Amino acid sequence: MSPLELLDYASVLIFALTGALVASRAQLDVVGFAFLACLTGVGGGTLRDLLLRREVLWIADPTYLAVACGAAIAVFFTAHRLESRQSAILWLDAVALSVAVPAGAGIALSEGAPVPVILVMGVMTGCFGGLMRDVVANEVPLVLKQGEPYATCALGGAGALLAAHASGIEPGKAALIGAIFTFVLRGTALAFGWHIPIYKGRPPRN
Repeated sequence: MSPLELLDYASVLIFALTGALVASRAQLDVVGFAFLACLTGVGGGTLRDLLLRREVLWIADPTYLAVACGAAIAVFFTAHRLESRQSAILWLDAVALSVAVPAGAGIALSEGAPVPVILVMGVMTGCFGGLMRDVVANEVPLVLKQGEPYATCALGGAGALLAAHASGIEPGKAALIGAIFTFVLRGTALAFGWHIPIYKGRPPRN
């Protein structure tokens, strides 16, 4: 199994855990858990593969769906043990972002995509699963919260992978650098409450 495939599996698993935890907050049944887990786990990768005209990951290998459903069942029986499910969601989401971004950017790089496309695919793979999860659960998506450095961290991680690759580092190590950089950015933002400036409207001039 290649490093990119391992990253894809890891991102599906961890994002699925966050989807199931959101389902627990909404008090859904086990089918609802599985639905949100699968949607969150494979959402970003599905869109990435469709746009890159690749065979969609979970159609090529249904094991991805089994991993997501397994995560959903595990959370269904254990979520009540967590002291703060919201905190768990935020930190698991940060870990998932850190593996999904280099998976998306690395796959686009392996397909010979140009630099802007590689960056977009990294951000898309990292962000869209969680975006779908939050929209379906009727919550404000993390990526759209005011001043939340979410897509910014994803873009930084994809850029770190590209920079590592351009310096001659082998693809597997470049992906690892992208993952670490993404997590450091996102984890630091969560730990210290960092936000980026937001637009503030001003009254029109007379």
